[in-house]
Amino acid sequence: MNDKRESDKLGFWSIVLLAINSIIGSGIFLTPGSVVSRVGSKALLVYLIAASFAAILAITFAAAAKYVTKSGAAYAYSKAAFGENVGFYMGVLRYFSASVAWGVMAVAVIKSTISIFGGDPNSFQNVSIGFVVLMLLIWIINLFGQSVVKYIMNLSTIGKLLALGLVIFVGAFLLLSTGENHFGEIDTLQIAGKNVIPAVTTSSFVMAIVSAFYAFTGFESIASGSEDMKNPAKNLPRAIPLAILIIALVYIGVVAVAMVLNPRELLETKQVVAVAAIFSSPVLRAIILVGALVSMFGINIASSFHAPRILEAMARENQFPKWLAKRTKRNFPARTFLITLILAVLVPMAFHYSTDNLIILSATVRFLGFIVVPLGVIRFYLGKNVEPILTANKNKITDLIFPIFSILITLFLLYKYDWAAEFSVTINGVTSLNWFAIGALVFGAVILPAILFILTKNERKKAEAMLEK
Repeated sequence: MNDKRESDKLGFWSIVLLAINSIIGSGIFLTPGSVVSRVGSKALLVYLIAASFAAILAITFAAAAKYVTKSGAAYAYSKAAFGENVGFYMGVLRYFSASVAWGVMAVAVIKSTISIFGGDPNSFQNVSIGFVVLMLLIWIINLFGQSVVKYIMNLSTIGKLLALGLVIFVGAFLLLSTGENHFGEIDTLQIAGKNVIPAVTTSSFVMAIVSAFYAFTGFESIASGSEDMKNPAKNLPRAIPLAILIIALVYIGVVAVAMVLNPRELLETKQVVAVAAIFSSPVLRAIILVGALVSMFGINIASSFHAPRILEAMARENQFPKWLAKRTKRNFPARTFLITLILAVLVPMAFHYSTDNLIILSATVRFLGFIVVPLGVIRFYLGKNVEPILTANKNKITDLIFPIFSILITLFLLYKYDWAAEFSVTINGVTSLNWFAIGALVFGAVILPAILFILTKNERKKAEAMLEK
């Protein structure tokens, strides 16, 4: 049985594919022109800068993974660096936001799929049926155990990379064979007599970087299930930066092809899968469409892998009841998965699938993790950790300099983040506070952690008493 479970674990290349699957979702297929519409021909430079930011943060998270290989990612790192209370808070916050984010992504998949096939994506009934069916399908896949989940995650990642690789290959072929190049027209494109690309200012350039950066987020969740990976101390620090490099090349390649071949269609199209619009071939469009659907399904499988394992990791550390950490014979964390599934379904449904307010919580938690984890890595490097960590080769660049840069980058992103827009709503020309968004943030970041801290107090005391004995 132990040999079977070991073989079910994710090896190096499966971790790389998981990382890619966790980061590449629907955005590059559906909205590749969002950055181009802000800065025109400078979009490739923007993506390069955003990829550099993401790489620095990813290397910092990879550095944390060589010191702490327990599941939970940001939860495990913060607990080892700062102790039980900070770890508990980060764990609850990260778990709740990851669960809700999974539900939000599932809703996005269903709405996009309904739109692709000409249905009404705003119909509560249509979305509800598709939402429940998708979540049940993911539940069934996970029931078959880790080996099946690993196989489907790898397959979906390869599928999306093949679709995006096809875009790049065909685009390069058409450029070389026809010599057609519209890159120089981007900044002067006009629609209905008006310039499509506004004059680029320092502010708009920075905001474009912030927008592009979000296309790379997701790497912070990769180590959530590190105990289901082979040799995580060695493989995670290598796999995460490699995945970021591959993703950066894919993103830049796809956007470059679109800008060269058909920038007008990229910016004008009303098609749901916008990247397909740059090609005239129906066959090619169909392949890209399938790739988009596979990509959206794949990122949901990845989310179903990450989120339950955060709660499971907390149970293993005696911060939640121990029975939550029990697995099935197929090595499936059924109990934490079921709780996560219910949360992922009910919360978006309660908001009638208007999920913008819920995304704010996820973004806030992500920023917090981008500060706490780098600080934790610095503590590991300096030997100031509260709990025991693995003996690892310390590196001043990856364990000290990069974490400092990570904190500075995060503070920059926080400063430039449009908080006013996120926490306000405009109705009939009147702007007011968005109390739903504020309420979701206060509940997820303050009320829920406080309630769970009180409810699990006795559980944690019993665990501490057992450890002292």
